[in-house]
Amino acid sequence: MSKLHRTRSIIAGCIAAWALVACGGGGGSSNNNNVGTGNDTGTPVGTGTGNGSGTGTGNGSGTGSGGFSGQDASAPALTNNIAADGRNWLNYRRAQIGMAALTQNSVIDKAAQGHSDYQRLNNTITHVQTSGKQGFTGATLEDRLKNAGYVFTGSNAIGEVISATSNQNGFYMAEELITAIYHRFVIFEPVFREVGTGSGATSAGYAYFTADFVTNNGFGTGLAGNTIGVWPVGGQTGVPVNFFSNNEEPDPVPDLNEVGYPVSVHVNLSRTLTVQSFTIRARNGSANLPTRLLVKGQDANTTTSSAAAIVPLSPLAAATTYDVSFIGAIDGTAVSKTWSFTTK
Repeated sequence: MSKLHRTRSIIAGCIAAWALVACGGGGGSSNNNNVGTGNDTGTPVGTGTGNGSGTGTGNGSGTGSGGFSGQDASAPALTNNIAADGRNWLNYRRAQIGMAALTQNSVIDKAAQGHSDYQRLNNTITHVQTSGKQGFTGATLEDRLKNAGYVFTGSNAIGEVISATSNQNGFYMAEELITAIYHRFVIFEPVFREVGTGSGATSAGYAYFTADFVTNNGFGTGLAGNTIGVWPVGGQTGVPVNFFSNNEEPDPVPDLNEVGYPVSVHVNLSRTLTVQSFTIRARNGSANLPTRLLVKGQDANTTTSSAAAIVPLSPLAAATTYDVSFIGAIDGTAVSKTWSFTTK
């Protein structure tokens, strides 16, 4: 990877400040079954470079434009264009957190569309293309962006998430990627400013959705000051009660499959988030729920320093309000946040 523009590559699921690690995956809920695999690695170069590869697959069935948690009057209308619907849904969810909307970039669209076509033509799910195969547009995400005509300057970060499923609903595909916690770390990276999406479907009805994220020539504002973005957001209703951990690889909770819906906190990629305490309990419960903490230094597959998550070790109760408390620091400055959400 060229050192000239100091690109930070963030593929599939995990973000690492100044380095790259990424994961594959899909997501799951009580009515869906998705499968994901991935194996990405990266090495820091200069102030922020990396390269990697990974795969992620998913298949299942889901709802139409409704039925997801936290929807409100600002939710986008379904167009039945997977690429557009997926992009609109990701922006809708980012807006709920308080992150700026990602600007659609036609050059990034070209790279994402080319990669969806490559996967469709070769019946594969991968972040790395092989030269000589049908639809080849570049081995790595950085290659594909450059070959599409994207010009990098200054410091940059790039990322990619992929969904492949028999459900041709862009909202569903984007929502499942958000559910998959290592993917969520990429999608909810605050500093990303541009996005491109592409999709393709086989004659048998199997669909591919690719979303590529870029911040170019600096990392911009992202979340201001010591602001922490959280998911689910405060006051969110209809939150799923469960997540199937085996649907992501690396597996966020290796010894369990059906667990509770992941809860996460996010700050800018250029900052370091440390965790002192991160808990969740039912509003009328007497004790905090047992959870698995996903944070750099404790979870081998979380290499980002700018996000953390807890995964309840059992499914959440239905129609129940949960209170979440986070205590930690951003670049050494103490921060805390409490919020609540309600399950469906």
